[in-house]
Amino acid sequence: MYEYSFGEVLQTLRKNQNISIDELTEGICSESDYLCFEQEKKYPTFDQLYLLSEKLNTNLGYVLNMITKSNDNYVALIKNLIKKYKRERNYGKVYEIIQKEKLSPIFSSNKLSQFLLWNEGVCLYYLFNNKDQALFTLNEAISLTNPKRVNLNESEIEILTSLAMIVYETADYEQSIFLFKEALQNLENLPTLLDPKVKLRILFGLSQALTEEGEYHESLKYSKQGIDICVEEELLYLFAECHYQTGENYFKLGDVAKGKNYVDEAIHLCYLTKQVKMAEIIQVELEKMLNRC
Repeated sequence: MYEYSFGEVLQTLRKNQNISIDELTEGICSESDYLCFEQEKKYPTFDQLYLLSEKLNTNLGYVLNMITKSNDNYVALIKNLIKKYKRERNYGKVYEIIQKEKLSPIFSSNKLSQFLLWNEGVCLYYLFNNKDQALFTLNEAISLTNPKRVNLNESEIEILTSLAMIVYETADYEQSIFLFKEALQNLENLPTLLDPKVKLRILFGLSQALTEEGEYHESLKYSKQGIDICVEEELLYLFAECHYQTGENYFKLGDVAKGKNYVDEAIHLCYLTKQVKMAEIIQVELEKMLNRC
């Protein structure tokens, strides 16, 4: 069976819609970049392809199927697109994608439906501030593949971690500690861990909740574990945050010198990773902690 080239599909869709390159590319990419897409000299990013498909009034799955005849590539693209927008905290876009894909038979399996439900639950809280519905949806997502909630797999643990974080952010620190520890225990029972960031998110969230509860020594244990994992795995992810959390705990325990050293390192790491706004926020917090000493 003939498989169409990417450029051929893009050009055909544009001509069928009778849309100019200028109109199609506005707010998405430059005209020169788009011409390179049609000529297959370069390829669009996931979000560019998604936006182009919307303007061409066609489903992204149709474009990919025309090119590859494979649903696997489409699923990977959508999942990466959702993860990208979630990293950027663009929950409006995440929610929009989910509502479209929920109707697609491609995402009808329990595993893929679970992925959509998980991210929908996150959106319900961060986009609509609906805590109860968010928690219900996240619990429903876990139940899709593990109704008894025992021996959770890595994906289910990630959902539980999101649930724990929302509970933490609503200031129910005792319950969030319980959930973070449940996630950590399930993680320890896994034969292998594919993504060390999963454990980092649990350790950091647990450390934060324990600090809020005044359990500074226990919080230190987990924030330092987070630092160790970052060093071992050569990760910058949450490296600055774990340093800040460690420093804050030392300040709470009265060890100002150690506290300042860790917080100073957190600021340095923020600048290193170009998180300038976070560095400035931490600097302000450091000055407040020093003033209270």
